[in-house]
Amino acid sequence: MSGHPNPASTDVHDEHARASALKRAASASFIGNFIEWFDYASYGYMAAVIGEVVSPSEDKTVQLMTSFAIFAMSFILRPVGAVVWGMWGDRKGRRWALSWSILIMSGSTFLIGLLPSHATIGVGAALGLLLLRMIQGFSASGEYAGAGTFLAEYAPPARRGLYTSLVPASTACGLLAGSLMVAGLFAALDTDAMHTWGWRIPFLLAAPLGLVGRYIRVHLEDSPVYQAMRDELPDEQPRTNPFRSLLSEHRREVLITFGVSCLNAVAFYMLLSYMPTYMSKQLGFAEDTATMATSVMLAVYIASIFVMGHLSDAMGRRKMLIIACVAFIVLSIPLFWVMSHAGTDSSGLLLIIGCQVVFAIILTANDGTLATFLAESFPTEVRYSGFALSFNGANAILGGTTPFIVTWLIDVTGSALTPAVYLTVVALVALVAIRASRVIHMAEIGQTNGDARS
Repeated sequence: MSGHPNPASTDVHDEHARASALKRAASASFIGNFIEWFDYASYGYMAAVIGEVVSPSEDKTVQLMTSFAIFAMSFILRPVGAVVWGMWGDRKGRRWALSWSILIMSGSTFLIGLLPSHATIGVGAALGLLLLRMIQGFSASGEYAGAGTFLAEYAPPARRGLYTSLVPASTACGLLAGSLMVAGLFAALDTDAMHTWGWRIPFLLAAPLGLVGRYIRVHLEDSPVYQAMRDELPDEQPRTNPFRSLLSEHRREVLITFGVSCLNAVAFYMLLSYMPTYMSKQLGFAEDTATMATSVMLAVYIASIFVMGHLSDAMGRRKMLIIACVAFIVLSIPLFWVMSHAGTDSSGLLLIIGCQVVFAIILTANDGTLATFLAESFPTEVRYSGFALSFNGANAILGGTTPFIVTWLIDVTGSALTPAVYLTVVALVALVAIRASRVIHMAEIGQTNGDARS
């Protein structure tokens, strides 16, 4: 018998190892994002309750805006976190950054569940909530960008869009789980119970979930693309500052990806986080009904996101993002008009859910493509930093402020259509940005520029 290894057997073993590594990377990315957005959903869907607990006021609009202001303020550290996590992710590794981001996120979320009320510590309740939300924001700035970068580098080039769409899918699963839990709590508990201890339950669950996610991530290897880049660097060569390199050599890419990310920032928070508040406060539906309607939209979002990721592989990222921009520009105002005139009976509710389903499908055309587009827009040595800065910059300026801005716009104008106008304007900005984009750095993650699907 020959002592030489069987080439076919070696190839099969290598293929199995790659498939196993990709599966672990996908699982780790999914769990981390799921936990993060489960936490964010819990806050967004219970904004009115939390507002009453930490900052009671006779004026319900002021109370709600205070709650959303804290939500928006939590995004202040997103750009700072983008720089820090991007630098850590590009210099220390994707796995290192992701394993710490999930720990900080779950810890700060757990502490929100232990926060005393305004009746116990006065204004300290609101200040404590703000501090913990800002820590959440700092952690979140490394989570989505890190998971998107990690999966894009692990995935086979021909199916990169499909695999990377797992990141927004896990986001929606977290929102859906949060939505269903909040709906269940509203249905099972009376007002006093919700205000004293019921609202804390989703936040307290973050601790065990976070520990599970960290365990999985610690036992991963960094992406082959990142490891190859590190192996090519001489041991004695000092590693450059990724952020400095990003701003000096890739300013155009940062501006374009920031502009494209603006639509995701506004549409995501408006449609998947603020919508239950819009339905209850502006359209007159009960809170549990509003949350249920959004749960339907999230289910459609999850079902559609992988289809859109696959289409981005077949049609190209740029084309998919343009389609999403045009759809938001054309349909946002008509859909909001229908919702605002639908009525609060069963037929009106079905009509509103139908409008939200259309919005969900349009949003997935953007979200199912965006993470891959951002990862493909930067070379390996600054990919985490570029993704994090553009995505989190847009979310800090426009995403986190969306519930506050639209609540203020409706209060000032008296029109329930102002959210649609705001969304349309942002879609126009994103369309200009994506039209200015070009194919960049596809060869860096396993595909030649001739095969690029940007």
